[in-house]
Amino acid sequence: MKIKNLIITSITLFTLNFLSAQINIPDNITQKTIHDILKVNQNHIVQLAEAFTEEQYDWRPMDGVDSAGEAILHIASTNYAIGLRLGFAPPDDVFIMKIPEIKGKENIINAFKKSNKYIQDVLTEVKTKNLLNEIDMGFAKMSTLEGLLTILEHNTEHKGQLIAYARSNNITPPWSK
Repeated sequence: MKIKNLIITSITLFTLNFLSAQINIPDNITQKTIHDILKVNQNHIVQLAEAFTEEQYDWRPMDGVDSAGEAILHIASTNYAIGLRLGFAPPDDVFIMKIPEIKGKENIINAFKKSNKYIQDVLTEVKTKNLLNEIDMGFAKMSTLEGLLTILEHNTEHKGQLIAYARSNNITPPWSK
């Protein structure tokens, strides 16, 4: 189902890019659209992260599954990893392999927010003419556009995970109160 949605979204965004040349839509409409939707999702994740208590950062629904804190750090490290695959180096003070070692609610939230700013900046730097260029994500070869959509899909997937974690801990997502 995810692949089907990704394909439909890719075709839609490709069509928008094609039509932009015909009807004077801004050159970077695809990147801006993904950026804006991603920003809403990331803000929701931050709200969830802030709603969990320090102790709930270690909560996990069962053995072998990421805790709430680990899930947030996973999103952060993946933001950097995908950005790197798109050709944009992370900040000099970010060591992707060390992100899972971050401890404490405040530190985890700060690491997540920093990764959000980085990946949002990446989205604004991608040139429309490069959207169909092939990139190697490590797990698959895809177009740059598909890479951008992967960022959005990945953040959205884990937003859903964190909503489930929150509900399991009697936390109502703050934006839905």
